Amino acid sequence: MLAISAIVWVSVVEGQAEDHHLQFWVDVVLGLVGYALVWWRRRRPVAIAVIICALSAASGIAAGPATLAMVSLATHRQLRQILPLAALNLAAATIFVNTQPVADPLPAWIDFSVNTVIISAMVAWGMYVGSRRELIWTLRNRAETAEAEQELRTREARTVERARIAREMHDVLAHRISQISMHAGALSFREDLTADEMRDSVAVIREKAHEALTDLRGVLGVLRDDGTGRSAEAPQPTYADLPALVAEADETGLNVTFHDDLDRRGMPVPDTVGRTFFRIVQEGITNARKHAPGSRLTIDVTGSPEGGVDIRMRNPIGFGPSAAPGAGLGLVGLTERAELAGGRLEHRREGQTFLLHAWIPWTA
Repeated sequence: MLAISAIVWVSVVEGQAEDHHLQFWVDVVLGLVGYALVWWRRRRPVAIAVIICALSAASGIAAGPATLAMVSLATHRQLRQILPLAALNLAAATIFVNTQPVADPLPAWIDFSVNTVIISAMVAWGMYVGSRRELIWTLRNRAETAEAEQELRTREARTVERARIAREMHDVLAHRISQISMHAGALSFREDLTADEMRDSVAVIREKAHEALTDLRGVLGVLRDDGTGRSAEAPQPTYADLPALVAEADETGLNVTFHDDLDRRGMPVPDTVGRTFFRIVQEGITNARKHAPGSRLTIDVTGSPEGGVDIRMRNPIGFGPSAAPGAGLGLVGLTERAELAGGRLEHRREGQTFLLHAWIPWTA
């Protein structure tokens, strides 16, 4: 502003000081008023720009503030405001040249052309500044939005991973711990065991504890391998592992009847479906062992590739509280598993029988 004011005022100050003292003091006073008003250009951009532009018609010193006010208004990029103000600035410049004692006056058409070019440059610079500000704001806003979305995705991923770990650890460890609890509970009621029989029972408990630790390592390895990002040591169970799971339950004293009437049509059961059903059967065996030890558990598997896979597990309702503690999260985790696979799971009482029913689509 100071440089522009100096350039414009220098061209007329000599004539004002020698022959037009009133114009000199009017120029100084109006210029100072312009410098004071320009500080409020952001609050009232149009009004301030118009007032200072009018002052510049009689003051060369006000040319600096008028330029800044014009550029500041142009940053808003509102042509309905910019074009009238540009015309007003051109008129003010023309009036100033024709009313002030210019030392070396130029032809009118040259003054008009120069003023037009200067005002056009002011408008263009202001619009460029406004465009650049908007671009920077947009980029900053996009960056902040991207960071917020990334943080949200990270939190969601952590929540999903925690829920997955909780399901896997519950399904695997609850099965093993229930076996250990059953054998330990049997020892507390048997007072007629010999030393060899006692050692055999303790050996079984130790074996089941080792199996629980092995399963735990397998779960953690499958869920997270920071080195490769792939499944680690233990593979995930499939539908083909169901008979071995049922046989193991039989060996530990639970009466299990397993009917496999699944019509595979010569196709293997998808791994996702098999893994989900394995966990469902595993949890059903665990619940039966905890709440109805010694009772008969019936497992019926039906379905086909077109209609999906159904599994129904029935066992009598036990008497009294469970000897093994539980958090009641097993069925909640199974329901989540079934829904994630696109299926459903429900459980209810039918008289004195507990029914666990699950359906999973073949293409899960």
